Order: sequence, then structure tokens, then C-alpha cells
Amino acid sequence: MNKIYNPIKITLLSALLLFAGSCKMETVNLNAPEEGDVLSTREGIIGLSVGLRQFQSTSGINAAYFYPAVTTREVQGVATFTNVLELEAGGTALPTVNGNILTLWSNMQRLMTMSQNVIDNAPKVTTLTGGLLSGIIANAELFKAISLGTLASSFEQANINTSKTDKVTFIPRAQVLAEAVRLLDDAIARLNTTPTTAEFTTLVAGTSFDLKSVLYYYSARYNLMAGNYSAALVSANLVDQTKASSYQYNAQSVNPIWNNINILRYYTPRAGFGLPAGLFEANDQRLNFYVATTTTVVNGVTTTTRTLTGFGLTQTAPVPVFLPDDVKLIKAEAILRGGGALTDALTQINLVRTQTSGDAFGVNAGLPAYSGAITQAELLTEVYRQRCAELFLTGQRWEDSRRFGRPFSVTNFTERNRNFYPYPDQERLNNPNTPADPAI
Repeated sequence: MNKIYNPIKITLLSALLLFAGSCKMETVNLNAPEEGDVLSTREGIIGLSVGLRQFQSTSGINAAYFYPAVTTREVQGVATFTNVLELEAGGTALPTVNGNILTLWSNMQRLMTMSQNVIDNAPKVTTLTGGLLSGIIANAELFKAISLGTLASSFEQANINTSKTDKVTFIPRAQVLAEAVRLLDDAIARLNTTPTTAEFTTLVAGTSFDLKSVLYYYSARYNLMAGNYSAALVSANLVDQTKASSYQYNAQSVNPIWNNINILRYYTPRAGFGLPAGLFEANDQRLNFYVATTTTVVNGVTTTTRTLTGFGLTQTAPVPVFLPDDVKLIKAEAILRGGGALTDALTQINLVRTQTSGDAFGVNAGLPAYSGAITQAELLTEVYRQRCAELFLTGQRWEDSRRFGRPFSVTNFTERNRNFYPYPDQERLNNPNTPADPAI
């Protein structure tokens, strides 16, 4: 890609207006400051830093949660729009021209660009110092890592930087993940050396976003994806699970899950989290948390309607940055794959299974303790089962499905209908370095 998206003018204005709607980020505001003003001033860098979280919480989540959820059969695409129907069909029927794939790719490129602009320019602003500066850079490193991790979850290869002048090169997803981990490590070390201040919380993070815990969480998540099990466990143990970090919304910048449920209505949940019968437990309380089911009988014909609920009940409902029980399941998997004690992994699994109340976000399984075989293979299957229920519609099942070696073939789309997405046509047209598309 020899062009990058330039959201600076739009992002600054939206950020300073306390999270203006993501749709406004698509419309150029002629009264917004010039890019140089944004990147060279204290107010501009702070505004762009707020804009990173605002963009990820709306446009980022919308693409990274819903599109892979269709691919992994969590939700069914029911709209008559071609993009949705192609995602639903999957396999070789998913063309490179699909607009949703382009949106996912482009949104992560945009987030990457915005983050790098902060990383490169914040140190040059002399009025940004101390804990405010360290927090701003660490925050930008976090969101760049999120963009890279999302790309690595969806594509076999990706870039790790954008450019206005050069055609970027692609590297294998393992190296993309390695760069994401490096960014997170650097951010954590930065905050350990120079902790954030109250000024950073007031001006950038807000009280609902604990940057340090979020960094440790993503370090655990991406290290696990990369196969760094010891590092994943170390980071997971450092996450403060009592701090419930969440993305916040208002009437202008609305909850994207709510928007998809109530306005767009492109998707409907599949039965039983979209899982095959052997993996779904009918008495799992999380199903009623995430999905509302209505049954009607008309002229003897029974119709079941499922509607997404969970974190999308209202247009301003907060969305978790991560779920505390995800941390427990990361621990369990890292222990199992890293050769730790099976009983230690089982303890973490049962903390998730048997929880009936007290979860920071109300996601309680309410299941009996695990009673299956205490072997590595069986406990890994149990971790996958719990992840599918606990992390429903969070964009993680696709990566999980591959990592756990779930059944897949070109004719069996039970749990996913693609291994990776093809690269968008627009990228290939602009950049000859774009790799060949995966077979499926």
C-alpha cells in the first residue's frame, strides 16, 4: 500500500468532543486543524491519543468482532447485502472483492497509522513529560499491538507499519505477533520506569480504562497465540482482575454491538453459541446472558427467534476491554501447553465453570465442576469449550479454533468456514508486494 488513511484531522476533533460518533470519522471536517498542528502540539497529541481508544471501541470492534463471528459460525449473516452473504458462504465462495474484509483490513491499518503517529511525535512535544508522556506512548503501543494482533488473527501475512510513500512489505503472521508482543513489552517497561499520573487518567485514559492491566492482558493473550506459554502465564498472573476496564459510549458514539442488533440487524446468533452438540452445555447460564430466545407458535408452526443481548442492550452500554475469566482460561491453557501441573489448570477451569455471581461484567457460567478425564488433551478441550461460551462474540474464536486444531475441511464448515481471509482487492491493486491468497 503506497497510501495510508489520514484520520488525524477527523480524529482530533472527535476526541476533543468526548468521543464523537465513529461515522463522523469518515467525513472530513474542513475546520479541523492541519495534521502538522495535531502532531506537534500537546492538545493534538492528547486528542489523538483519546481518538485511538474511541476508534477501536467503535469501528475496530465492529469489524473485528462481527465479521470473524460469521466465519466461526457464532452468528449467522441474515442481511441480503452481498458482503454479509459472502462471509456467510465462506470457503472458496468468499471473494477478494468482499467489502467487509476490506473494512477489517483498512480499520486495522488506520489504527496502526494513528498509533505510530503518536509514538513518533509525542516525544517531540516539549510540554509532554513524565507520566503523561509515558502513558501516551504506552497507550499508542497498546493500540498498535491490537491492530497487529487482529491482522494476525485474520490474515496469513500482514505489514507491521504503514507508509505514505513506499509500498509496504508483508511478513508471516508469527512475526506480526512477535512485533505486537515487543510493543507490549516496551509499553510495560516504560510504565514500570515512569508510571502514569493522574493527569494521564484525566486527559487520556479515563477512570474506566486501567492501562497497565490492559497491557498485561494483551501480553498474555498474544504470547499465548504466539506459543510463548511461560511469558503468557507470567503476564496473566500480573493482570489485576479486580479492575474492570471497559470501552465507554454515548448517544453520538454508540455501542457497536447495540448498533448491529437494533439498527443494522445483519446478524442473528446461532443456537448454542454456534457449537456442535458435544461442546455445548445446555445449562450454561452464559447463553441467556448473551442471547435472548423467543419461541412462538402460529398455526401449529413453531418459530424460534434469537437476538443478541449481552453487552449490546443499550446504545451506551459499556463493552469490556477484556473479561476477567479470559485471564483464568489463558492461565489454564498456558499451564497445559507449557507442561505445568494438570491440577493447576483444572483449578483455573473450575473457577470459570462454577462461578454463579461476582463477575465484574455479569458473565457467570453457573456450571458444576469439571468431571471429565484429567488429561492434557481433555482439559484442553474443556478450555476451548469454556472460551467459546465465555468469549462469545469477542473476535477470539477464529484464532482459538485453529490453535486448538478443531475439525475443518473444504466441505465441513461446522465450526469455521475459512482458515484465513484473502487479501482485499484494493490492497493488491495498490501494492504488488501483496502475497498470494490462501487457498481457503
